[in-house]
Amino acid sequence: MVERDSPLGPLRRPGRHGHSRGAPGVRLAEVTPAAICEAAAWPGAEAALAEAIGATTGLGLDATPGAGARSAEAAAFGIGPGRFLVTGRHDGLVAALAAAVPADTGTVTDLSHGRTVMRIAGPRAEWVLGKLFAIDFAAHAFAVGAGRATAHHDIAAQIQRSAGDAFDVCVFRSFARAFWAGLCAAAEEVGYEVL
Repeated sequence: MVERDSPLGPLRRPGRHGHSRGAPGVRLAEVTPAAICEAAAWPGAEAALAEAIGATTGLGLDATPGAGARSAEAAAFGIGPGRFLVTGRHDGLVAALAAAVPADTGTVTDLSHGRTVMRIAGPRAEWVLGKLFAIDFAAHAFAVGAGRATAHHDIAAQIQRSAGDAFDVCVFRSFARAFWAGLCAAAEEVGYEVL
C-alpha cells in the first residue's frame, strides 16, 4: 500500500472536543482507502460498467445514480448518470478495474492521490451532516451503501452511508482542511471525538 501524508496536518487533533458532557455525539476520522477511482460509462454502457465494477469488487451494484454497495474490502456508488466512485482497501483495485472495463464500455480514472475521505459516525451524525448539506440523511431516505454527490458551498463532496450511524465523505484533497474545519465546527454543539 502506498503511504500518503494526511492533508489535514495540524487541524487533525485526536481527542475530545466541543460539548463535553456525556458521550460525544459523533466521532470523526480520516479514512485512508488504498484506492479511490471514478469509473465512467459511455452512453448506453452503464449496466455493463456496473457489472464490471461488481465483478472486480464482488459488490452487487446497479447503474442507478445514488445506488451503491459496500463490503469490508471495497465500496462503490453512483455519483451521476453512468459514473461511480469506487474505493478499496487494496492498491491494485484501480488497475484491476481498468483491466476489467473494456474500452467500448467506459474509463477508469485513479483519484487516490487527489481525494481525501473523512468518516463521521455516531448517534448525531445525521444531524451534524444535515447542518452542512441540504440532503435527507434519515435511514429511510439514505440507506447503508447508498451515496450522494453534492457540495458544501464550493467544496464538492461524495457521501456514502457506510453503516447505520456512519458516513464517509470524499472531498478534493486540496479542500480537505477547509471541509474538516467546517465539519468540526458543525459538530462542536454535540461534542466530537477525533480518532
